[in-house]
Formats: sequence, C-alpha cells, structure tokens
Amino acid sequence: MIFTSEQVSAGHPDKICDQISDAILTECLRQDKNSRVAVETMIKNFDIILAGELTTSAVLDIEKIVAQALYKIRLTELENYRITNLIFEQSPDIAQGVDTGGAGDQGMMFGYATDETPEMLPIPFVLATKALQYMRELNHPSLKPDAKAQVSFDYKKHRIDSFLISTQHIPSFDGQLLENFVTFVMREVAEEMGLNTDFKTLVNPTGKFIIGSSFADSGLTGRKIIADTYGSAARHGGGAFSGKDPTKVDRSGAYIARYIAKNVVHKGFAKRCEVQIAYAIGVKEPVSVNVECFGTNKVKKSEIEKYIRKNFDLTPKGIINKLDLLNVNYNKVSSYGHFGKEGLPWEQLE
Repeated sequence: MIFTSEQVSAGHPDKICDQISDAILTECLRQDKNSRVAVETMIKNFDIILAGELTTSAVLDIEKIVAQALYKIRLTELENYRITNLIFEQSPDIAQGVDTGGAGDQGMMFGYATDETPEMLPIPFVLATKALQYMRELNHPSLKPDAKAQVSFDYKKHRIDSFLISTQHIPSFDGQLLENFVTFVMREVAEEMGLNTDFKTLVNPTGKFIIGSSFADSGLTGRKIIADTYGSAARHGGGAFSGKDPTKVDRSGAYIARYIAKNVVHKGFAKRCEVQIAYAIGVKEPVSVNVECFGTNKVKKSEIEKYIRKNFDLTPKGIINKLDLLNVNYNKVSSYGHFGKEGLPWEQLE
C-alpha cells in the first residue's frame, strides 16, 4: 500500500494567515487569560484582512503583531502590507454557554497516534515536515519562503516511493543547482529516519516557482487542517485550530484527543489509535467518545475506553487545566504542524 502525505512551509499563503491569527491569540492570552478569541485572516498580494470575534482586556498593536509575524516568515517589503480590521466582540449568545463551562461550539474532533515513528506520527507526514523544516534551517539564499512537500510511502515494502518538493526561488537560481540542493535535503531527511534514498524525486515539476506566497495565491486561516494534523492518515472533524482560544473545542478537543491517543499507544494498548470526541455547544461533557485501533489493539477496546473515562476530564475546563492551554505560545504550532513537537503539553506522556 502506497500512502501519500503533504506538508507546506511557513511561507505558504494559508500558513501566513494561520501564523497571524495565532500571533494575535497568543498576545491576547499573554495579557488576559480570559480572552475569547476567534480571529481569521485572509491575504492576497499586500492586502491582509482580519475578521472575527474578540473579547479581551488586552491592549493590542495589531500592525506590530502582523509585522512581526511576517518578519519571522522571512517575507520582504513589510512596509507595503495593508491591514483591514473587521474584528468585533464575541456574540453574547455564545458567551452565555461558554461562561458556565460549556463547549464553545458543537462538533467532533479527532486525535491520532501511531508507533511507526518516534513522533508517533505517520512516516510520510514526518518526512514531508522534516524536509521543509530542514530547508528552512539551511536558509539557502536563493530560496524564498513558499514551499510544499509531498511524500508517497510504500508501507508493504517499508520504503519511500517518491518525494516531491516545490519551492519558491529567485529568478536567477540555476535549475540544476536547485534540484541538487533539494534532492540533498530529501536524502538527508530519509537517511536520518533510516529509510531508503533511491526514491523517485520531483523538484519543481512545472520548471520554475518564482512568484509565491500571497502573490501567487490567496491565503486563508484554517485551510491547511490536514497539514496541521496527521497528513490525512487520520480523520479530521473539519474545524480549524489557529486563531481560536482554548474554550473552542475545535482546538482543545483535538489536543486532548491527540494526548489520549498518544498515551494509549505509549502504554502498549495498541499500535495505532484514533480517538473521536464530540460536543454540543454550551454543554460541558462530550456527547460521545469513540476509540478506533484499526485491529492493532492488544487489549479489549472496552478496557481502553475504561482507561479514558477513569483518567481524563473531557470538559472544556478540564482540558484547559490539564494541558495548561491558557499558557501556551501558539506561535510554535501555527506552521509545520500542531503535533510531534517537543515542549507541547499535549505531546507529553502520562
């Protein structure tokens, strides 16, 4: 079976928007732990549109927050970006349910873990992510911020079948030098994971990638939810994470589901685990919790469900307290995925 996963770089237009939204959220929570934040960003060319709901006592310099986010991405001509601010106060209809400890919305969230990598994430997804992170670390002067990676992995033969990277570059960068550099990155990442390097390589298959980021495409918060999670190896409830405070179960529910799934695998209950949690708006307890182990469980599913009920408070307040979600720097997860990184509370083991 050949399975494919994708990752995108910090300079992808959708991820630019995620990083702006999470930068606003992080600053709100830094100043006011009771902030209610649901901020989305759209970008096209030099125009940035902020929209959503915000209730906070934090004093925000929006232009400074946005400029710092763009600078970290390594975008240029920062003085040319224009911001339209359409952020308003949160609806009191939502607040009345959340203030009493209920979920900030209805919906279902998924968490997933697998024993196939140390990060407990799917192999092709880890490869695609590490390749883009390594490229960013090397910071080749001829490459620009926008890039995408895609890896096809043959699980039956346990080998990489193909590796694709499209990366933005300056007009004068020689195509062969570009291919040599990107292929080097691919092979270094594969070797680090103890995998084959004789895979099929695809580097900028259209021939060139000069125009990128918001000048090649529009960007929007929450449009890369598969790149944020498990590279399509697990299901997704559909709700985006970035720009939302932890009372929004789209975010906190997905984090606790990942935490549970990871601990189920770590304890040896299963080799793969997917946890689904569903909520009703304004209601504290989830309306359902479901566990799927894909036939890899070593104990009965009823025992795993018993372990979850005994050890985890799945109310929004319980999740926030357990994972200390009001004190997280969400800038750490607004690009290159929300899972598999050290230092995140939902990546810890019981």
